[in-house]
Amino acid sequence: MALSIGQSAPDFTLVDNSLTPHTLSSYKGQTVILAFFPAAFTGVCEKEMCTFRDNLGTLQSSNARIFGISVDLPFSADAFAKKNDLNFPILSDMNREVTKAFDVLFPNLANVQGLDVSARAVFLIDAEGIIRYAEVTANPGVEPNYEAVMAAAAAL
Repeated sequence: MALSIGQSAPDFTLVDNSLTPHTLSSYKGQTVILAFFPAAFTGVCEKEMCTFRDNLGTLQSSNARIFGISVDLPFSADAFAKKNDLNFPILSDMNREVTKAFDVLFPNLANVQGLDVSARAVFLIDAEGIIRYAEVTANPGVEPNYEAVMAAAAAL
């Protein structure tokens, strides 16, 4: 079962698409949105990350930072970010450690044995490191509720 509202978010360090490390605890004092997605260069994932890109101004006005997270290599994440003009970091969880820590591992994507990816999930973490919004879609083809994410960010 994925982490839920009221729980502390597990700390982690991952590199982004430009190989810059990001440690969650270094963002204490800020609102952080973690948007886990299954795979770069897939239709629904592109639509999701582009929707967050297009709403970055709204999120920033709520003092929220957003990070995409997938199990893709940082080099793939970089090509994905450039192709879609993403204006926020895409973190590489290639060892699946953060995906497992948040309990959002989606095994056998497309019924391919061993193709274990991040589920489509969004966590909003407050300035103290507490999860204030959590959504994990049962099907990776379903987008998150963007309006609910924006509203939760604005409420903090």
